[in-house]
Amino acid sequence: MYTALYRVYRPEVFDEILGQEHIVRILKNQIASDSTSHAYLFCGTRGTGKTTTARLLAKGLNCLSDGERPCGQCSACQAIRDGSFLDVIEIDAASNRGIDDIRSLRESVNYPPSMGRRKVYIIDEVHMLTPESFNALLKTLEEPPEYVTFILATTEVQKLPATILSRCIRLDFKRVPERTIMRGMQKICEDIGIDVTEDALRVIAANADGSVRDGLSILDQCISGGGTRVDASDVLEFLGASGEEVFAELTDLVCRRKTAEAIEFLAGVLADGKDVRQLIRDWINHYRNLLITKFIREPEGVINLSAENIDRIRAQSSVMELADINRGILELSKTMNDARWSTQPRILLELCIVTLCQGAGGLNAAVQMKAPEPERPRAKAAPRQERPARPPEPPKPSEPAKPAEPEKTSQPAKTAAPEKNSESAKTSEPEVTAEPAGTAKAEEPAKPEQAAEPAGYAEPEQPSGASEPAEQDLIRLWDEVFADGESEKGSFYLIRMSSMLISMDDDTFTVEVNGLLNRKHTEKNRRLLEDLMEKRTGRRRSMRVVSAGEGEKKEISAEEAADRASEIIGARVNIE
Repeated sequence: MYTALYRVYRPEVFDEILGQEHIVRILKNQIASDSTSHAYLFCGTRGTGKTTTARLLAKGLNCLSDGERPCGQCSACQAIRDGSFLDVIEIDAASNRGIDDIRSLRESVNYPPSMGRRKVYIIDEVHMLTPESFNALLKTLEEPPEYVTFILATTEVQKLPATILSRCIRLDFKRVPERTIMRGMQKICEDIGIDVTEDALRVIAANADGSVRDGLSILDQCISGGGTRVDASDVLEFLGASGEEVFAELTDLVCRRKTAEAIEFLAGVLADGKDVRQLIRDWINHYRNLLITKFIREPEGVINLSAENIDRIRAQSSVMELADINRGILELSKTMNDARWSTQPRILLELCIVTLCQGAGGLNAAVQMKAPEPERPRAKAAPRQERPARPPEPPKPSEPAKPAEPEKTSQPAKTAAPEKNSESAKTSEPEVTAEPAGTAKAEEPAKPEQAAEPAGYAEPEQPSGASEPAEQDLIRLWDEVFADGESEKGSFYLIRMSSMLISMDDDTFTVEVNGLLNRKHTEKNRRLLEDLMEKRTGRRRSMRVVSAGEGEKKEISAEEAADRASEIIGARVNIE
């Protein structure tokens, strides 16, 4: 019958344990000086050697050698290895967790050892005991007979009561470094006559995640495929994972916004039998490597990859923006978390690729296609400047028609001004266009001052064509602002997804935002937006934020419209 590698190559002496030198040193010194404790607590992640070390400690307490203990050769060591030593009792707390099991343990403690010097109880997965069982064990654990030693092992030490922790010497097992796992598996492959490449060992150690047992299980799976040689491609095939070149190509397609090609490339990778969830995990690790090489000149000590793959990652990282790497890690992490509970993880990964390919600009385009539709009449109100032709419509003989001519030059400013206040643009236009005749009649004596003010007001508006910028110009300007902003703040694109620039004058620019939360986020970044707008336009303006549809829902009275028109044209407007 075939025996798994992790059972065949289980350490028989302390020196064969991988990666737990701090624990080995403590136990060897205690055994040599005969100062071992009555209770130990071994805690750590799976496959790090807790049960193996417990058996070695039991061997050391009963070893018959006069030299270093355990020797692994005496009858006591061999009997413990074979599981036939009566004084070493292993209990699985996951299946023997009731109070009756602990009561029988307490009764057996009273009997002295029959074969060795010490009686050792190894309780594995001790956190599975019930609260009643813990309480029944307390007194025995605190003051056992002098010939009894308890060794408790657990992967979830936080579930143990404080009363148990205080009665044991706690030893924490660390995750075994990848290089140590590679070195141990290399020796095993040499013993069994398997030619394994360094890249294959590196992939196995990386997927072992610090667990020696997991690493040996993966190696065992690769060897079972037949043949005497194992390379990295064989390991990736058994794991359902992909090599670095796959993620480099996929990341390159995403960065170049090649959505269709990226989805087709993913389909080809999954057609080879790769696991979707494993693919997401490995892709996140690739983005992590891009992040590391962005800051570390020689990342060989941090990234466990071949020199060729590190060079490939460094070259790709040098042409990528930090914001893109950050966005990739966040989006893939969210996708991996959602994929845990989904029956269609592939769809989630494809959606993530679409999101990464489109980026902020692609998502903004979708928002702009929806948002501007109801607002276009407001943004393109400039053609209504032809309304100055209406004043001659109700001519009055008592008033000269010519003196009213200068008002035509100021009329575009009067018509364009309501567009800056988007809330009153639609409601005030009919009132203002009906008033020029009344304005000329009421303010005739103030004609010299009135001629001076429109000239001063129209001067700043001349560069923009005596009206607001066209809608496409506003969109283009807003895109340029956010192109600058994304390099300064990684999450800045969230504002662009829900906002649009709808108007701008000498002193202010108005931003329309969808949703209350997005509006608060925009207000929070007011200073940065104003700085970026100043950088693009060369003039300092204050930002005004309005909610979507606010201008359409708000109605003003004719008196308010007259007051606003008076402020704009510098003359009193009367309503008839």
